[in-house]
Amino acid sequence: MEHHIIVPARDRSRFSPLTGARTVIHDVADFLPGHLLKVPGANMWANLHRPFPPIRGWIAQQLVKLSAAAQSESEAVLLVDSDMVFVRPFGASTFSKQGNPAFYRNPGAVHAGLPRHRQWHEVSRKILGLEPPASGALTDYICWPCLWQPTVVRRMLAAVESRSGKDWASELGGQLHFSEMVLYGVFVDDVMGGLPSATNRTPSAVYSEEKPLDEGGLDRFLGTVRDDDVAVMISAKSGTDIEARRSALARHVFGPKDTHRGDPYELSG
Repeated sequence: MEHHIIVPARDRSRFSPLTGARTVIHDVADFLPGHLLKVPGANMWANLHRPFPPIRGWIAQQLVKLSAAAQSESEAVLLVDSDMVFVRPFGASTFSKQGNPAFYRNPGAVHAGLPRHRQWHEVSRKILGLEPPASGALTDYICWPCLWQPTVVRRMLAAVESRSGKDWASELGGQLHFSEMVLYGVFVDDVMGGLPSATNRTPSAVYSEEKPLDEGGLDRFLGTVRDDDVAVMISAKSGTDIEARRSALARHVFGPKDTHRGDPYELSG
């Protein structure tokens, strides 16, 4: 297993001590094409091929994930944002189902209360040349952490370029509303015809609301962590104090409970 840490150029020196035999520190710009230029003093990028609208930092982050995964020669890539903490040992089998890289899909989870998720479906289907999504609940493909197969990512980006006639970074970077995970999921299900390793469960506990957790809230949330969860994600957008988060994790003292945990995905059927 290799660990690739991708950070802005200004932060490379802070992360460089982590470099090792299996850990590589990268500059964000290494995964963006040369025609995308960082806007000084702003969390935006300018596309010389299509200057307006500028690419917001959130969209650029998604382009970096896609580019890094596409360049990987591994069988699978696990996407891990910086607000996720691993609390137990894990291996490739943790994110496998029946010996294959797991594909997260949760049918019916995108309901009327998630309008942005529906919008991401609409944009993804338009990008891929598919009909608009059906009315009613849709499948959710967003999870933390998220497993992708680089071979699938490369096929998907080639399809984006074939459909749009543009380089994939310009086509996706020009979107005002976009989710890389929804695009991947829609491509797998509606272009490739699905994968046999689909699962509706990830081995992690996730807090994605945009409001802070206090000490009691942290304890209640961490109390929901299952025995086979290997990670905890408390969204940075929640504004939860980092020291309170670390203290709560220390109180719960997560660690291995046994030497063989089996495959958590098998529990979901």
